[in-house]
Amino acid sequence: MLVFRTPFRPNLSGCAVTIGNFDGVHCGHQAMLQKLVAKARALNLPAAVMTFEPHPRELFSPDAAPARLTSLREKLELFAAHGVDQVYICHFNRGFASLSAEHFVDDILTRQLGARYILIGDDFQFGAKRAGNLAILQAAAASHGFEVEAMHSVCVGELRVSSTAVREALAGGDMELAAQLLGRPYSISGRVLHGDKIGRTLGFPTANIQVKHNKPPLTGICVVQVHGLRQGPVRGVASLGVRPTINNKGKLSLEVNIFDFAGDIYGQHLRVDFLHKLRDEEKYPDLDTLTQAIARDVANARDFFAALDGRN
Repeated sequence: MLVFRTPFRPNLSGCAVTIGNFDGVHCGHQAMLQKLVAKARALNLPAAVMTFEPHPRELFSPDAAPARLTSLREKLELFAAHGVDQVYICHFNRGFASLSAEHFVDDILTRQLGARYILIGDDFQFGAKRAGNLAILQAAAASHGFEVEAMHSVCVGELRVSSTAVREALAGGDMELAAQLLGRPYSISGRVLHGDKIGRTLGFPTANIQVKHNKPPLTGICVVQVHGLRQGPVRGVASLGVRPTINNKGKLSLEVNIFDFAGDIYGQHLRVDFLHKLRDEEKYPDLDTLTQAIARDVANARDFFAALDGRN
């Protein structure tokens, strides 16, 4: 998969493209990517995604911006897994945001990107003041030589799949619903960094995973699976939050106690899948009380996996 940090395409043979933030690459996004790739193959065109960095709401209202479900790297990995050939990352700044809908169609989509097929969500808006929509694209299609199509929403039961719905499920600790909406467990990927080694002194060594977004949609103590250490996943229990008993600096950390595993894994890039939330973070009066709580978390996580194995 080719990644460009500009909409300009050195190969002007055309492309089939979809446009959006795609935070989480949830089931609705996946259905769109499947439709895009199928159409691109039928037209003998590369399947392309245009996305924006940072998220537009992070520019206009950073304090109220939604928690990210995926980092840019995670998003790109998911695009590649779903057959996307090209990704165009548009730097979203005030200059880009001020482009009129007409300029976006005439210059970005047509002249720079060479779009011949455009697939959007049925609620997609673009251009300054979000003035562009499906009707604008349909009106421009004939004169610009592209085909445009809208994708209807995808539902799980009666719930419309959206990034907001995933965030709400995670914030409520409903990992099972979040997994249904995402089509996979919610996960965080990152490198193993050196930490303060406190877990080791308590008898529960942890892998300190780099977290690139400081406002995750989920916090607390969770049952997890870790990918990247062996052929298959390795089980464990994780703490995602600010470690209130250890310090009060408010710095986010992801620490994973990996079951039945030993080895030097510093620098490795791992993916942590969150399967079930055990509890929220708590501040304990001392390290002995914290150690007892961790022991209960480990036991509860092992019980979760034992029940899972029993169902399977």
